[in-house]
Amino acid sequence: MTTAVSTDRLRQRFAKWDVDGSGTLERSDFEREAERVAGKFGAQPQSREAVALRDAFRNLFDFHAREAGVPPNGSVTEEQFLRINEKLMFSEGEASFNRVLRPVMQAIVGLCDRNDDGMINREEFIAYLQGVGVDQSAAQEAFRQIDTDNSGELTVDELLAAVRNFHYGKLDVPLLG
Repeated sequence: MTTAVSTDRLRQRFAKWDVDGSGTLERSDFEREAERVAGKFGAQPQSREAVALRDAFRNLFDFHAREAGVPPNGSVTEEQFLRINEKLMFSEGEASFNRVLRPVMQAIVGLCDRNDDGMINREEFIAYLQGVGVDQSAAQEAFRQIDTDNSGELTVDELLAAVRNFHYGKLDVPLLG
């Protein structure tokens, strides 16, 4: 079962990741998105954090390519992207969704985690969201909603739940930029 909100948000995600505007997603789109996000944090392209993020985005593209039945140097259409992600979100369940997106969220935590505690605190989270274009007040409200255990820090699992909630229409801040 899909919803109009989830389909609309997946279309927005597709358009955001279609960096070259070709109407399809290629591996290079995912690489450029990772480089853009890392660059917003001043990470050098060959830094450990930037490489981890780029690898995570490459693997995410590879997942989409496999599911679409195209080679790693192929292209994924918007229709294929929607079908793959709707299946992932609504048919395969939370465990599959987490398996696919966990490496990306872990890499984002690695990029944002300035105090190296494996989590993102309020300041790190707000800096991340501002880096991907979210205003400060929306970032602060998102932190409040996502920090479900009220610890003052976000875990990878809380971030994964937030990405799911965004696509289900339960959260209005896109964590993946």
